[in-house]
Parts: sequence; C-alpha cells; structure tokens
Amino acid sequence: MSATTCVKNRCWGILTRKERWGLSGRGWLIFASAFFLVIWALLANIQPFLAVTDRVDAHFLVVEGWVHEYAIHAGVAEFRTGAYQRVFATGGPVTGTGSYTSDYTTSAHVGADQLQNAGVPPAAVEMVPSRVTDRDRTYSSAVALRDWFHQRDMPVSSINVVTENVHARRTRLLFQKAFGDGVRVGVIAVPNPDYEPGRWWRYSEGVKDVLSEGIAYMYAKLFFHPSN
Repeated sequence: MSATTCVKNRCWGILTRKERWGLSGRGWLIFASAFFLVIWALLANIQPFLAVTDRVDAHFLVVEGWVHEYAIHAGVAEFRTGAYQRVFATGGPVTGTGSYTSDYTTSAHVGADQLQNAGVPPAAVEMVPSRVTDRDRTYSSAVALRDWFHQRDMPVSSINVVTENVHARRTRLLFQKAFGDGVRVGVIAVPNPDYEPGRWWRYSEGVKDVLSEGIAYMYAKLFFHPSN
C-alpha cells in the first residue's frame, strides 16, 4: 500500500489527525518576557528573603559558634545594645575534626571563647555544645539549647539568634521547630562583607551561599520533620 493510500485510509484506524494550537511569534515573546521577569524578581528578592532580620523582645541571645569573626563582633554589639541577661554559644563538633571527642572541640566552645575575647563578660557567656556530627547540625544545636533550659528548669519565652547572612531564615525555622510554638524565636542576619547583598549573583561566594542556602531552606521547610 502506498503512503498516500495509507494516509487516506488512516492506516486501518491506527492514526488520527488533530488540530494543534501553538505559540505565535508574539506569544513566544510574551512568554520569554514573563520568564525573564520571574527570574529577575527571584534574583532581586531571594537574598533578602533568606537573610532576614526579625528581632523579638528577649533576655537571651544565641550566637551560632561556627560563624566568622565579623558575625561574632556583631553578636557582641547586639548583646551590648539589647537588654540581654546572657549570651549562649551553640554548635557541634568543629568541621574537620571527625566525631565528637569533647565539648572543647565544638563550635560552641570556639564561639564562647571568641565572644569573651571580643568583650562579653565571661559570667554572661554560656557554652552549650551539641554532640551531633552528621546532618541537621543547626537543629541539633537548637535541641541542645532547649534541653539546657529544661534541665535547669529555666523558663524561656523568647530568644534572638545571631547568624550569618542567608543562613538566617533556615536558622530561625529550625530553632522554632526545636523550641516549639511556646517560644518566640527572633533572628539577626549579619551581612557577609565579602560581597554586596544586592548584587550577590556577581560574586562566586554570593552564588554559592544563596543557592546552597536556598536549597537547604526548602528541604528544611518541606521535608524535615523531626521526631519528638
């Protein structure tokens, strides 16, 4: 059977012919414009979304011990200007040291030393280490702090957490998951001095920070459901 005959007979009912709609040149232009507008809006808003600063009235300040020196100094300034009674340094085993060996090889110990060296009175600094070495370090640090309060029967209704840049929104989310709805969690995001927050995509470190934290936040928000 010839191809013409097959088409006329629809090849014994195997084939069908349907009308299809497609984008015109103008349609493709509108679609492309909308796509790039969404991308631009994402680039402009994702960094400030992740690097949120939202303080609450609190007497307890938390500084994540793994942060760099510039964030430590920001934590000291926050402690001095706020009505804080105590500052807590949190964190698990220092990256690269392997499994937990002692509290003195944790980021909490490192952070506590840095806070004291930067001017916080030693009596006001509390080291609260976590012994978790694998994933979910931020959440584990928050759980260690929560347990520290519980073990001492110390009531806490609110805390502020100092952390770095785009890590802030995930930090607040995980601390809130650890402490529950009964405790208000505020957060202070300290900008990274190595790149401009409004032009983060022009810097390799900015791209790395925003993309990695964006993915990590989505995981924590959608898929991380810790057990009691």
